[in-house]
Amino acid sequence: MALPILFPLFFVNPLSESSFSHLSASVHRDVAPLVKPSRLRSWLLYEDESILVFNKPGWLVCHPSKNGPWSSLVGAVRESFQLDQVYLVGRLDRETSGLILLAKNKTAGRLWQKSLEQKKVKRSYWAILTGELSEQTRVKGYLGKDPDSPVFVKQRVIGNTNKSKYAESEFFPLFAKNGYTLCSVVTKTGRKHQIRVHAQSMGFPLVGEKLYGLNEQYYLEFCRDGWREEWLAELGMKRQALHARTFGFVEDGPSFVAPLPSDFLSFLNDRLDAESNCEEEFAEKSRIWTEAQFLGE
Repeated sequence: MALPILFPLFFVNPLSESSFSHLSASVHRDVAPLVKPSRLRSWLLYEDESILVFNKPGWLVCHPSKNGPWSSLVGAVRESFQLDQVYLVGRLDRETSGLILLAKNKTAGRLWQKSLEQKKVKRSYWAILTGELSEQTRVKGYLGKDPDSPVFVKQRVIGNTNKSKYAESEFFPLFAKNGYTLCSVVTKTGRKHQIRVHAQSMGFPLVGEKLYGLNEQYYLEFCRDGWREEWLAELGMKRQALHARTFGFVEDGPSFVAPLPSDFLSFLNDRLDAESNCEEEFAEKSRIWTEAQFLGE
């Protein structure tokens, strides 16, 4: 059974501006809009006395930002739900949309984290790849810092060294047409940028990928100057086409599904000529494959 990306449990406190002084120039200079309280509530998929589950948009950072509480998911949740503390279980890159879970108390946070470590909780993704992938593909090997890139955070597939980490991902094509592929993806490890690196290593980079795509110069210029509309013709989307689709217990517990955001659906409709109701069709195909991966390990 394929494992989710496993992340530590984060106890989130407000960060001062000085907390960010060590960050490299690779941090986005493009300033995302602030979260509106009404929009935050519209992203909420589930709430009970111990957890909150959101369908995060693909422009919002998870962790507290120097731009104030309403500039990050964690900050906005603390303000809107009047919580002194929240525990982030798992995390997503800024440009990755989809399911993210926040615990309201330490007990709930530890329960979900323990379930992740015991492989009782799983995560799957949907990704749109550049190129038509014809069959299920497993990518495995070692990831480490890219020594040839000026971007400090950039990873790449390298040999087995004392600084590299083993990574494994499984890609399953749901629909391919017009030079693109919608894939369901599960991971057995949780490395930085793992799916993005593996997609590039296959020769099928994610649509919208600035760092692990055709030219990392897109990323460098984006960090320096922000988004340019003329890039859309080549990149296809303003962000990487990666969506955290499912998250939850495989058996005997809650499980959640995040509907696709409008930019993802628009690309499928416009570039792949997918039907307007394609999400339902692809969801069933993905569910069957994903469950087989999870239960068959």
